[in-house]
Amino acid sequence: MTQLEITPEDLAKKLKSSSPPHLLDVRQPEEFALTSLAGAQLIPLGELSSRLGELPPGDLVVYCHHGGRSLQAAALLAAQGRPALSLRGGIDAWARLIDPNLPRY
Repeated sequence: MTQLEITPEDLAKKLKSSSPPHLLDVRQPEEFALTSLAGAQLIPLGELSSRLGELPPGDLVVYCHHGGRSLQAAALLAAQGRPALSLRGGIDAWARLIDPNLPRY
């Protein structure tokens, strides 16, 4: 079975590498306005299948609030031949474990 998740700690390491993954936020615009990860692209989950062409090539990490929607997005992307990892625990886990200055909701 293909791994669909990445931990906040592993993502933090990858973001510091010479080839960081592209971040895709699949929450709603109002959630994105509250807080987001630097450089993330917003495509709400409900729009993802019709907007696949907007994604750049390369590694992709998807996130949402707690990880449920991003797991769905990672599965959808994998089914379309575009493997992606879901951020385990979402942006909430990122704020708790990696960046406590990030607003939580």
